[in-house]
Amino acid sequence: MLHPRIIPCLLVHNKGLTKTVKFKDHKYVGDPINAVKIFNEKEADELMLIDIDATVQNNEPNYKMIENVAAECRMPLCYGGGIKTVGQAQKIFGLGVEKIAISSIAIQRPSIVAEIAEEVGNQSVVVVMDVKKKMFGNKYEVFTHNGTRSNSKSPFELIRDFEDYGAGEIVINSIDNDGAMKGYDLGLIKMMRDSTNLPMTVLGGAGSFDDIKLVIDEYKIIGVAAGSLFVFKGKYRAVLINYPTKSEKEMLVDNVH
Repeated sequence: MLHPRIIPCLLVHNKGLTKTVKFKDHKYVGDPINAVKIFNEKEADELMLIDIDATVQNNEPNYKMIENVAAECRMPLCYGGGIKTVGQAQKIFGLGVEKIAISSIAIQRPSIVAEIAEEVGNQSVVVVMDVKKKMFGNKYEVFTHNGTRSNSKSPFELIRDFEDYGAGEIVINSIDNDGAMKGYDLGLIKMMRDSTNLPMTVLGGAGSFDDIKLVIDEYKIIGVAAGSLFVFKGKYRAVLINYPTKSEKEMLVDNVH
């Protein structure tokens, strides 16, 4: 069985790192390279870097930034943002990135998952779904472009499409819980876990190591990602890059066999 990974998720906005609450209220939290250096020292399992401007502004991926981060990063690196073609994905892998994350293009055209996977391998293709609960009932919808465009298909339909097209991993990101630091959406996680056999990473809502432990213990989640938890400290949300120590990490995953 794959060992659970605890993953810092860093968002790039205006060339710096930002943190949001429900995809709004941006707060600057530092320079990408400095953050990567600290996570290197703390021996993070993996790093997820998402350029949240690229798709919205219809920009190419910032290859120079990706190259600089990949050169500094001593852990597996997953990059997302602005990827629309197989050629762009290949170029990013050539810069030293281990995984690429796609979202809006995969939702618009799921077959792109198979096209990229054929060139770089299924295990390197990650599909991110930004999911929000509907106003009424226990139903969810998927959004793209930083939560501004909804999709007609449910996340449960889409996840089966991505599985059929050969995605290697799915990231489920709760828009409602983003930055709230009040725990993950456990109902959403359970429904998504029941819908696919794909390796899954969850994101959105972690406020403590207990939140991470809960989803690992309950759902045997392969990846548990967080943003605010790893860049803020205390009730006043002072910026401080942090990550579980080796002993803390062992405690978080000790029930997984």
